[in-house]
Amino acid sequence: MPKKLLKNATLVSEGRRQLADVLIDGALISKIDKDISDATAEVSDLRGAFLIPGCIDNQVHFREPGLTHKGTIESGSRAALAGGITTFMEQPNTNPQTTTFEALEDKFNRAAKSAYVNYSFFFGGTNDNLELIKKLPIDACAGVKLFLGSSTGNMLVDREEVIRGIFSNTQMVIAAHCEDESIIRANTAKAIETYGEDIPIAQHPIIRSHEACYASSSRAIELARETGARLHVFHVSTAEELELFDQHLPFAEKQITAEVCLHHLWFSDEDYAEKGSLIKWNPAVKTAADRAALWEGVRNNNLDILATDHAPHTYEEKQNPYLKAPSGGPLEQHALMGYLDKVEEGEMDLELLVQKFCHNPAELYKIDRRGYIREGYYADLVTFSKKPYTVQKENILYQCGWSPFEGHTFSHSIDKVWVNGLLGYDQGHIIAYKNAMKLSFNR
Repeated sequence: MPKKLLKNATLVSEGRRQLADVLIDGALISKIDKDISDATAEVSDLRGAFLIPGCIDNQVHFREPGLTHKGTIESGSRAALAGGITTFMEQPNTNPQTTTFEALEDKFNRAAKSAYVNYSFFFGGTNDNLELIKKLPIDACAGVKLFLGSSTGNMLVDREEVIRGIFSNTQMVIAAHCEDESIIRANTAKAIETYGEDIPIAQHPIIRSHEACYASSSRAIELARETGARLHVFHVSTAEELELFDQHLPFAEKQITAEVCLHHLWFSDEDYAEKGSLIKWNPAVKTAADRAALWEGVRNNNLDILATDHAPHTYEEKQNPYLKAPSGGPLEQHALMGYLDKVEEGEMDLELLVQKFCHNPAELYKIDRRGYIREGYYADLVTFSKKPYTVQKENILYQCGWSPFEGHTFSHSIDKVWVNGLLGYDQGHIIAYKNAMKLSFNR
């Protein structure tokens, strides 16, 4: 590839802004300075536009293999590219589940052929594969995923001795979905007794309750402290859980970290009346008070990472009655724009967005040379502008064809996205390049 020179960019990285030029040589950033000249480089004048590192989404469900009527690695990563997400880590609840070395290798082979952005995968823990987890090389993949509450794919791990064994026998990040299954089952039975099979969607946060989240998260954290495991709690959704996480330790010193997703920061239970099962997620979207507390958690560092939990289902599947409507929704294309709306509204500043959607995921998983705008790092870069973008059927890239944001106008548009030094998205158009790489880790 010829060199590329990005002139007059407003770089946002490592807590500061600076007007600078960026010289890209091959896949890497070779120089950052003011007034760079290089006669051999292709020049793009960004005219002061913001330039941030490509976002790193540590929680997506792309549904391949086995559930490809909902989405694929190719369709999900295309949407990620258009949304300024240049790296994804995909979850193991596919069919077959990613719970064997063969299934993990199969996913890497699939992504090598079809991914538009950089990739890694989680290895799924089950009640029966502790011995495999013990043998899993520390740099084999993103980490180990445990479903401590049931969700799509039926990968519930509920044997205490197995959970303790996994926590005690891996140095990898253990990412956990925390909801207490016994509480959820009791609440479901109570709802069926009250409503029969016709349970209103507004019961979802009551069935998958605050108590279910707190009970599971607190147990996982207690066990992590006992065993010294590196625990990351996915998609925190309640105000009560925030007290479980340390806001005072620097991120690099934390052994237990937490994540929040866009839907829990955007919607509340007041939105079920309009959106119905389109905003049915596990854990459930809860109250406006929970949402406000989660935003405070982002600002005060109880919550360390922003993510999506992108999890497409077909529109027809989502129209089923409550007990049969699957949980999850597509977010990859619109997450960065959604977070930029919240920057515009004053919920956080741009530097904090970059820290929690770019820097911290790279640090948590010890990803090699990504997540920052630095010399010698991979040129995964995003520009955006304050130009309204309305989500419409015709510009939705998800294979499932719908979005909970359909009809919403975001305050910003994604303009250009580079993946490993190659421009892959430009002003609404995906360029037919697949320049993705398998993630490497410094562990």
